[in-house]
This record gives sequence, C-alpha cells and structure tokens, in this order.
Amino acid sequence: MQRFPLTRRAFAASLAAALATPAFAQDARFKIWVANFRARALQRGISEKTYDGVMNSVTPDTSVYALQKAQPEFTEQVWQYVNRRCSEWRVNTGKERNKEYDGLLKRLEADYGVNRFDLLGLWGMESSFGDVIDNPKYMRPIIPALAALAYGEPRRRAYWEAELLNALTIIDKGWAKPDALIGSWAGAMGHTQWMPEVWLRVGVDYDKDGRINPFGKPDDALAGTCRYLVERGGYRRGEHWGYEVELSPSQARLADNRTKRSYGQWHAAAIRRPGNFKFPRENDTAKLWQPVPGGPAFLLGQNFFALRSYNPSSSYTLALLHLGDLIAGGGHWSQEFPGGERPPTLNEVKEIQQRLNDRGFKTDGVDGRTGSDTVKAIAAFQKKIGMQPVDGYAGLKVLARLRQAG
Repeated sequence: MQRFPLTRRAFAASLAAALATPAFAQDARFKIWVANFRARALQRGISEKTYDGVMNSVTPDTSVYALQKAQPEFTEQVWQYVNRRCSEWRVNTGKERNKEYDGLLKRLEADYGVNRFDLLGLWGMESSFGDVIDNPKYMRPIIPALAALAYGEPRRRAYWEAELLNALTIIDKGWAKPDALIGSWAGAMGHTQWMPEVWLRVGVDYDKDGRINPFGKPDDALAGTCRYLVERGGYRRGEHWGYEVELSPSQARLADNRTKRSYGQWHAAAIRRPGNFKFPRENDTAKLWQPVPGGPAFLLGQNFFALRSYNPSSSYTLALLHLGDLIAGGGHWSQEFPGGERPPTLNEVKEIQQRLNDRGFKTDGVDGRTGSDTVKAIAAFQKKIGMQPVDGYAGLKVLARLRQAG
C-alpha cells in the first residue's frame, strides 16, 4: 500500500486524537512524570542505573486509586472487629509462635523491653504471623503501587513521593530487588508491615546477616518494630498496656480518654478491676476509656498509646493487645458489648465455611479463618436470605441461619 507523509496539521490532528484515548494519554503523561521525577531521585542520591532500571519499565498500578478511595465493604461493630481478629485460629497460632521463637522473644524483651505478648499481638494483626506477606490475594508489588500514588494521588502526593524515593533507596542499597518488594496497596511490607521509611530509618539487622530484611526470618522485622515502639511510640519497659475495669453508669462520665491519673488515684475514685484485683504498679498513669456505652471499660496506660502509634486506631490497638493477652493465657473480658456475642470457636467457623460451600458460596477453603473470601461469601448468603445487617460477620447468628437452611 502506498504511504504519504503527513502534513504538520494532519500530524497534529492525529496526535490529538491519540492523546484523546484515555489509556494512551495516561501512559504518555506517566512517562513524562517519570522523566521529571528522575531529578528528585538523583538529588536524593539514588543512582541513575537504579532509577532508570526500575522506573523506565514500571507500569503504574492504577487499581490502588479505587482501593484508597473505597469505603469498607462491610461495617464492623467494635465487638465484631475484636472477635474476628482475636479468633481461635490466631490465638492458637500465636501460642505456637511463642514457643517456636521463645529464644528470639527473650532476647527482644531484654534488648528493647517490649512485652513479647504485645509484640505477638501486633505480628498476628499485621500479617497473621507472617502467613500473608507474599500472598497475592492481599499483597502486590509496591513499586507500581507507590509510583501510581506518587504520580496521580494529589491529596498526599508529597508523602507518596517520599515513600517511593525510600523504596528506590532500599533497592539502590542492594537490600532487595524490585520484584521482591511485595506489600499492601499502600506499600507496607513484611511480617509487621513496614513502610519503606520505617525499613530505612528504624530497621535493625538483628540476625547479623549483613542486611535489614522485613521478610524471611522474623528477627529483623520484630526487632525493628520493637525499636519503633520504643523510639517513636514511647513504649515503657515493665508497664502493662492497661486493664479492664468495672464502670457503673454514674462513673461513665469519667471515661473521656483524656484525663490522666495514676492507677492509685483511679482506685481511690472507686474504679476497680473485675474481681477487685489490685493494680500492680499504682504510680503508673492511665486514661479511662469506654469504647461503646454500656460495654467494657479500660484503663489505658502509656504502652496502649505506644502500640497505637503503629496504627492510629483505638479499635485496632485494643484488638491487638487483647490478642496478645489471649496468647498469654488470659480470658475474654468480663463485660460484654451491647448486642454482642461470644467469638465463634475454630470448629464453628469451619462449620460456617463448610455449609456456605455446600450452598455454593465459596470461601476458598475450610480452615477456620475468616479471610476476605469467607466475609464475601457470608455477605452473599445474608443478602440472599434477607438477613440484616449484611455485614459478612462469621458469627453465631449466621451459623444458626445456615443450620436452619439445612
């Protein structure tokens, strides 16, 4: 076929038409951004070889935009949130890890003063004790994710740019290959879900193998997390995170989670532990908090807030520390949440999963773990039978309805 050269006007028109195609325009704009961002990376000290080798071939993971903006698919009440994360599977696994890594945990307690059960609770919350750190269902390559956020997310662009530079620095140091950096959509990685900045600034080569690594053996991840809790969270050696306390309706006004008093002063104000057990260290200070009116109440010491610095959510922190207490052999709280129910046993969760699968609602296994597939299957079942609320919670009410359905 004969070809004729395009006139300038025709070329401009064809280019405009191409740029009007969303995928082409996006790709072109991203490549321009990569070229412009290069100067920032070189100024940071990242080599040309590393930057060009990583960024010139990266395709931005634009699916992170929806993940960032999406509201939670299922709303959990506090008691549901705690029950799900303090499942029997997690408690049993935590007890196994406590025995398996007893020597490591002893050294960490001696070196950093972080209670092993607080640390086990955090490890269990963040990655199910390392079980999901490379699971593609939950994790993804972080360079394409961070590149997409740094390029196209305007609200926190400076933060995402900084974390992308941190990730490139990790690669430039030779600590990891680009395809080995696997994590959440936001870039958190490894056993205790470090952001790149934490890896760089707070990481510890605790196993003395010449590099800092949040993957593989948990030594570096747990040591770096202890260091984070002490240096950034203000964790205090020897203090307990807090205690459940009994709270009468007339005392509820005191639970403002702001007023700090010593445990001795709280005791003098008639705030008591269930069973009237004494506070072991009366001079330590705490704040009084009741997450839900009529539910359990807690005195929160400094180490509660040290753990909260890791993820600024009080429900997260409460579940994490309760998980640690259960792993240590403690029991559930004496006061129940209004409208709550006891946590299902491992066998009850397995029965829920089996009955859902039998009815065509796929849970991706019958293992007693309430992962995202089980939550979605329960929600689909609830919706089909008209059960309200459609919350995806693997609880006793769902089990009762499944048994009724046969």
